[in-house]
Amino acid sequence: MVIKVFLASSSGSTAIKKKQQDVVGFLEALKVDYAQLDIACNEENRMWMRQNVPEEKKPANGIPLPPQIFNEESYCGDYDTFFDAKEDNLVYSFLGLPPPPGSKEAVQADKADIVENGTHAEETNAEGNLDDSIEVPVEERNGDAHSKEELAQAADEEDEGEGGEEEEGEVAEGETADDEATEEETAGDEAPAEEEEAVEETDEVTEDTQAHAEEEEEQEEADDDREEEDLQSEEEEELRQLEEEEEAEVQEEEEEDLEETQEEEAE
Repeated sequence: MVIKVFLASSSGSTAIKKKQQDVVGFLEALKVDYAQLDIACNEENRMWMRQNVPEEKKPANGIPLPPQIFNEESYCGDYDTFFDAKEDNLVYSFLGLPPPPGSKEAVQADKADIVENGTHAEETNAEGNLDDSIEVPVEERNGDAHSKEELAQAADEEDEGEGGEEEEGEVAEGETADDEATEEETAGDEAPAEEEEAVEETDEVTEDTQAHAEEEEEQEEADDDREEEDLQSEEEEELRQLEEEEEAEVQEEEEEDLEETQEEEAE
């Protein structure tokens, strides 16, 4: 499988040149075999690229700008999709290539397989079955886990029945504890009001931040649209110049042929 990168060697656009350099430089850093195909000097390369870029991936004017990336005959994407794949460590998937062992993309793929298949190492034993080596106490399996606690509680109740005076002292202490609990509840009623005010302030700050972020995002989208329009205009201008040059060459050849014909007739 050969990765094909369609470039414009004589492009006058600085943005296009930078994007082409980014793609080529990153592929070389990954040591990925690729072939550069120039669309500025080779009309066949230009026509092939335009015909094989899917219609839904073409811009509004129908003219895809370089760089465009293919894996043999399969379309991979343009610079924007390549950049997104690079940010997500999914370049090999973007190119349709298997990630090399030990790479970030290979590690991510292994983790995804583990999560998808549910084969966590800590949950399975040597035979690949769920680990059931943890034994459940006999008391819990038979429903008698709290039998000792219940016996101890019954003994305490008998002791309390014999000491009536101690119960009176405990009642007095209980009344004091109830008074303290009432004071804590009263203080607790004031706390939610303060928390609600803090939540309202936080919501206001969040709304302001979100509005600012939306404005920045809209501005970035507008800048991207303007840049894309500029690139498309430059590409159209280049194509127009090439067509004019070709027409001029054809006209010169016709004039030369005409002159040669006239000279032969004169002789």
